[in-house]
Amino acid sequence: MTMAGQTINDRLLAARHSLAGQGLAKSVCKATTEECIGPKKKHLDYLVHCTNEPNVSIPHLANLLIERSQNANWVVVYKSLITTHHLMAYGNERFMQYLASSNSTFNLSSFLDKGTVQDGGMGVPGGRMGYDMSPFIRRYAKYLNEKSLSYRAMAFDFCKVKRGKEEGSLRSMNAEKLLKTLPVLQAQLDALLEFDCQSNDLSNGVINMSFMLLFRDLIRLFACYNDGIINLLEKYFDMNKKHARDALDLYKKFLVRMDRVGEFLKVAENVGIDKGDIPDLTKAPSSLLDALEQHLATLEGRKVSAANTPTQSSSNQRNVKSAVSALSSTSSAFGTAAASSKFDTTNGIDEQLKAQVLAEEEAAMNQYKSKVSSPTSSGAGGASAALTNPFLSSPPAAQAGQPIVDLFGAASAQPAAAAAATKASDDLLQLGNPFADMFEASGGGGAAAAGATGAALNANNLWMHNNGFNGASVSSAAATNAFVSDSNFSSVFGNTEPAGNAGDGPDKYDGAVSSPFDWGATDDDGGAAQ
Repeated sequence: MTMAGQTINDRLLAARHSLAGQGLAKSVCKATTEECIGPKKKHLDYLVHCTNEPNVSIPHLANLLIERSQNANWVVVYKSLITTHHLMAYGNERFMQYLASSNSTFNLSSFLDKGTVQDGGMGVPGGRMGYDMSPFIRRYAKYLNEKSLSYRAMAFDFCKVKRGKEEGSLRSMNAEKLLKTLPVLQAQLDALLEFDCQSNDLSNGVINMSFMLLFRDLIRLFACYNDGIINLLEKYFDMNKKHARDALDLYKKFLVRMDRVGEFLKVAENVGIDKGDIPDLTKAPSSLLDALEQHLATLEGRKVSAANTPTQSSSNQRNVKSAVSALSSTSSAFGTAAASSKFDTTNGIDEQLKAQVLAEEEAAMNQYKSKVSSPTSSGAGGASAALTNPFLSSPPAAQAGQPIVDLFGAASAQPAAAAAATKASDDLLQLGNPFADMFEASGGGGAAAAGATGAALNANNLWMHNNGFNGASVSSAAATNAFVSDSNFSSVFGNTEPAGNAGDGPDKYDGAVSSPFDWGATDDDGGAAQ
């Protein structure tokens, strides 16, 4: 029973991983469902992204895929292999390094799915599909194991090395190292060619996806293989007897594999791959093989035909040049196909679509920058930003004319109406509030008004005259308004003095009341108080 293409087992397994908080296991489960289609692109892209994250455990990811490959359902097993192959091709190299260094490989040499045959073929469309797909699963797993082994032996992936005449890794390799590298490359190529499928075998989306990944690897592997053979031929006549014998054996195997590669490319053409995307194979002349064998016989001391002896050197040079020319055209064709991004879905995004999206994003960013002006730019927006930005290097123009508030300096100017409204009786201790006076000051008053108002404030403030802050004597105007009148004081507190003391009224004190803290204040004439 299925639900929207996925089986109930897939849904239950994904829900179990979600409840357990196992996001990586859930993604692997989503990529390897029992649905008879290839792994979905969004799940593969997410797993590729996970291989690039430092907090994701690569061994855990690889073990999850290997665990899924032990499933009894052929679809789950096949899709786990495809997911692994995809991560080896497009994921971080750490994934490939772990598979090459660990002993955890795909042990599927005896895999056989008999379930779809035993239940009458009702499990999946096609009846015998699971039984028919089992051989391809075994071959596919063998190739992935061989791919890991080649990385373990060479410490690099043949599908990712540089190719070509100028910067090709195998093209510039020395003879001794080349003779050790080519057998490893041949073993991986043999494992790929053993997949051996025909056009009628590609009957479902799962095997079709694996075939496309194998086709991609074949193009890159044979391009490297061809570069190595060209380098081998160029160095052949300078080798010693042992190296020449090994090189001749490698060249003979190369000719056999070239024919098998041609058969694989024909299958690719029959399944719908554009013929223009399939590189052409140009074989070397058969006379080259005879020239190589004659040179080896000469090194071994065997007798050769006398007719060929005088012209052997010149004919060998011509054969090598013609062979190198033919193989170079093959190398160029495969190199162009390998460099093409048509079958390369590293990020799952078409390059044209990616360029279009980047252009639209850049245009939107430029439009946003044109709307948002700089904080110091002209205009209403710039002025408001300048008023509210405390980090500007210079003060805003709107505040340039205002005086700087000095909390410990002289009092600033106040309007005349505010000075007149200030009464001594409003402040019984005559302390005042110099901070309030400063902040209430208006910036529009002139210097004269500021001086007059400041003098009035100092006259009303007893602390500025005879309490240590200012040694000047109290003026008559200040003494007149230094405290409240006797009538106001009597109206509030009442007259409690006897009538006989009426003479001790305001006239006795001349209308001035000294500060309760003044013990040594001077009188108006500057003499000491009696």
